[in-house]
Amino acid sequence: MAKRIVITGATGFIGQALCRELSGDYEVVALSRDAKRASGVVAGVARVVEWDARTTSGWAGEVRGAHAVVNLAGENVASGRWTRFRKDTIRQSRLQSARAILDAIDIAKKDGPSVLVQASAVGFYGTHPNGALDEGSSCGKGFLADVCRRVEAVAERGESLNVRRVLIRTGVVLGMEGGALPRMMAPFRFYVGGRVGSGKQWFSWISLRDEVRAIRFLIENERAQGAFNLTAPEPVTMKEFCHSLGKVLGRPAWTAVPGPVLRLLAGEMAEEVLLAGQKVIPQRLVEAGFEFEHRDVGSALRAIIQGEEHEHESA
Repeated sequence: MAKRIVITGATGFIGQALCRELSGDYEVVALSRDAKRASGVVAGVARVVEWDARTTSGWAGEVRGAHAVVNLAGENVASGRWTRFRKDTIRQSRLQSARAILDAIDIAKKDGPSVLVQASAVGFYGTHPNGALDEGSSCGKGFLADVCRRVEAVAERGESLNVRRVLIRTGVVLGMEGGALPRMMAPFRFYVGGRVGSGKQWFSWISLRDEVRAIRFLIENERAQGAFNLTAPEPVTMKEFCHSLGKVLGRPAWTAVPGPVLRLLAGEMAEEVLLAGQKVIPQRLVEAGFEFEHRDVGSALRAIIQGEEHEHESA
C-alpha cells in the first residue's frame, strides 16, 4: 500500500503541481474548504477531504498513519491592498491552519506522520537591499516577516510531537498556471513591459518544477530538518529578470512602473512584495544534495514559456 501524504492548499498554484508530482508514488489526500470544487481541480491525482482550515473536525483521521503532511494553506498575500482586515485575514489563515495541523498530529499520537512540511516564505527575512541571505540569517521586520515568524513558531510544536519539522521559505515561484509570472508577462505582450520600481531590488525566484521537486526531496530525505530556502541558486535583480523575460518573449523591456505609483496603488503590499529586495541563497538545500533543473532565470523562463517544463511534467 502506498504511503499517504496529506496536503493542504492542494488546489492552489503550488499545491496542484505538488499533487501531480506525488501522485502514483503516494496516496495523496487533498484537504480543501470546498471539496466539490477541489474534486474537479485535482481529479485523478488526489482524494479530496473537506476541512475548515481551523479545527480538526471531520478530517483528523487522515493524519493518523500518514507518512507526511504538507501545509500550504493561506490567503494570497499579493492579491490586493493590505487593509487592516486583509492583513488579519492573511495572518489568521496561516496561523489557524498551522495550529489545526498540529492539533491533528497530537490526536494521532504515535500514529502521527513522520514529517511535517510547513510553508513559510522569503518574506521571513524582511527587506534587505544588499547582502546575501541564507537560512542562518535573522528574521527581519515588516508584516510578512512577522507572519512568517509566527507561523514558524507554531510549527515548532512538532518537535515535542516527535515529528520531523521542515520549514520551506519559498521565493517567487515561476510557472504559467498561476503566481506572479502571467501577470508580469501581460505588459510585455503589448510592448510596454519593463522593470518594477528602480529595478535594482533583488528578485529571489524558483521554477514551479523545482519548487515541487524540492518539497518532495525534503519529504523523502530523512535527515532534512529545520528551515530551507526554496529559491534558485542564482537570484537576479528585477531589472535583470525583466530583461530576460523580454528576451524570451521577443519584446523590449524599456518601460518602468515607478515605486511611488505602486505605493499609491497598492500601499504597504507594494512596498514589501514588489519593491523590497532580498538576495536569498538556498544554502541548506544545496548542501543536502538537491540538484536544480533550473539554476539561471533565462533557461527557466525559456522552459516555462516555451512549454518544455509542461512536457517534462506530463512525460
